Amino acid sequence: EDIQQLCLSPPVSLIISPSRTQHFSGDSLSLSCEGQSDSTGWRVRRYTHSGSVSDCSSDWGSVTGSTCTIGYLYTTHTGVYWCQSESGGSSNPVNITVHNGDVILESSVHPVTEGDPLTLHCLLHLNITSHLRADLYKDGSLIQTQTAGEITIHTVSKSDEGVYYCKHPERGESPHSWVSVRGQNLKISHVYYYTNLTRASNLYWQENHFIILNLGAVILSTPQCRVRLHVVNLRLY
Repeated sequence: EDIQQLCLSPPVSLIISPSRTQHFSGDSLSLSCEGQSDSTGWRVRRYTHSGSVSDCSSDWGSVTGSTCTIGYLYTTHTGVYWCQSESGGSSNPVNITVHNGDVILESSVHPVTEGDPLTLHCLLHLNITSHLRADLYKDGSLIQTQTAGEITIHTVSKSDEGVYYCKHPERGESPHSWVSVRGQNLKISHVYYYTNLTRASNLYWQENHFIILNLGAVILSTPQCRVRLHVVNLRLY
């Protein structure tokens, strides 16, 4: 079996507009389930700090097809959002933070691939001037002071992964966002394998190759996706 073909990405992605993880209170937000094939039957769900999981509904949004629209954001909309199908399939989750302050950080919604560019941008609420002075921090350390409040990393590496935030001298600090960097090649994090629907063991691998024989079902968990393969004999190198 070709695992890379099976497991490069989930069948549906959560598309967010505006495309950022931090948003100001009072803004609107659109969340759509989009994929290479028909996304009918997929719905937007969320998990909030209160511990509740719920579908997009009149309680906090409006649904049109596979799109959820939130007309007015409150801080209570902060949470983890994802797409889920009727059969239980899901997209990669996205953390969304709604901030009632004046500064937010605009960063990539999804993990960035090594070698790709990354732009981080500080935004001010109701900014009426093009002159913006904001400091950008990574893991608590100042990395750049920019009048434009923006920095571009032209070739991202794993060392760029971390917690980023903006700080304005007069209007405060943005929430902190984790920027994740993934490798260019698929790496299997761990494998759970089952025989006769009973878990036999957990196998952990640090390399990109492994061998499994005579298994009834295999569940693969990777940074990109999670799939179950029903097989009789499976050889992977």
